Amino acid sequence: MFKNTKAFSGFSVDNIEKAQQFYGQTLQLDVTVNSMGLLELKINGGTTIIAYPKPNHTPATFTILNFPVGNIEKAVDELRKLGVVFEQYDMKDLKTDAKGIAWGKKYGKGPNIAWFKDPAGNILSVLEG
Repeated sequence: MFKNTKAFSGFSVDNIEKAQQFYGQTLQLDVTVNSMGLLELKINGGTTIIAYPKPNHTPATFTILNFPVGNIEKAVDELRKLGVVFEQYDMKDLKTDAKGIAWGKKYGKGPNIAWFKDPAGNILSVLEG
């Protein structure tokens, strides 16, 4: 039924203008606000993801977008220079270093990954692929 359908993903934000600035300027994605007031994030490969305003927005408690990078340390350093704050975790199975990087490959526990939030509190990540 959906085999030939080009699906897309979406998530809510509490402020489209702040989201547009963050995704467009900080993350340097190609973004536009469409005629319905939805923010369209143009992702490499032709995928479009939408962010829609929601007055009673509650941030997602899971990672909504993952950005693969070739060098996680370089990506984290560049994003930090742009004002991005990385999450810190110190749990039994998940620990991040001072920069916010969880070195999963080193310990056989998944990819090297670092999480951060958008202005609406949604969780994003960069991960070394």
